[in-house]
Amino acid sequence: MNIGDAAKRAGLPAKTIRYYEDIKLIRPDRDANGYRAFNDKDLHKLTFLSRARALGFTIENCRALLALWEDQSRASADVKRIAGEHLAEIDRKIADLQSMRDTLGSLVQNCAGDGRPDCPILRGLEEPR
Repeated sequence: MNIGDAAKRAGLPAKTIRYYEDIKLIRPDRDANGYRAFNDKDLHKLTFLSRARALGFTIENCRALLALWEDQSRASADVKRIAGEHLAEIDRKIADLQSMRDTLGSLVQNCAGDGRPDCPILRGLEEPR
């Protein structure tokens, strides 16, 4: 199948597929005319990459996960380690966002929002962390 068909079936833009090829995440065959020729394995990899990226895995994580997927002698512990590290990073980001939300929520709640110039939000932004 050509890149347009692969893009539709994998739910990825053709530009992303070309990028994945440039960084050697996928290596589709080439027809005699030089066009990319994607097979079912390539399509599986593209779908895999689309899902992994949607879950926030980095390109390097995706590279490692693809290598493990291709390695039939892999240990699931290696896959779990990568996923666990990513999950821990997501938890850190959630905690950071919750802290930001709590701080900003408090500042907004303490602001009268009237015509006076006094503003707890601006004062709060002046303070060091």
